[in-house]
Amino acid sequence: MQTYTALLRGINVSGHKKIKMPELKTMFKTLGFTNVRTYIQSGNVVFESATAADLESKISAKIQEVFGFEVPVICRTAAEMEQVIARNPYAEMVGFEPEKLYVTFLQETPSEEKLEALKAFSFEPEMYSVSGKEIFVYCFNGYGNTKLENAFFEKKLKVAASTRNWRTINKLIEMSQPATA
Repeated sequence: MQTYTALLRGINVSGHKKIKMPELKTMFKTLGFTNVRTYIQSGNVVFESATAADLESKISAKIQEVFGFEVPVICRTAAEMEQVIARNPYAEMVGFEPEKLYVTFLQETPSEEKLEALKAFSFEPEMYSVSGKEIFVYCFNGYGNTKLENAFFEKKLKVAASTRNWRTINKLIEMSQPATA
């Protein structure tokens, strides 16, 4: 069994695409996943699966079937989530404040052409750094005030995205660790 984290895009935001976490947990179990845990109401699910095949599309299709709306789903293994922490480009920055760091998870790796075009955009003092299928976003003025949000990256990169703050990422990693006796 492999441990995964599923990041659901845009549920329970401003009363739209409402999913209660106990119902979401039950839905995940109907897909054959085990040790299903949710974290806060924004669509974070840690679970175990014997297979890695088509997890995102299976989960998304089941959400459509059970809840009646489409939700992009992005999955990462526990090891991939730990690598996000290791690849933080701002960790050594003087004055680094973890509460200002967000990671935008991409459903797939963007094309080189789209990544090159993205370099033309700067919203200083905000900073971003693309690393594989993640974009590290450092928001000096808070995520609520940045233009470097999901819709911006989705539009420019033509890829589904979902963003989490640094605290949530660390909590999801903690939840994905094997239980100790």
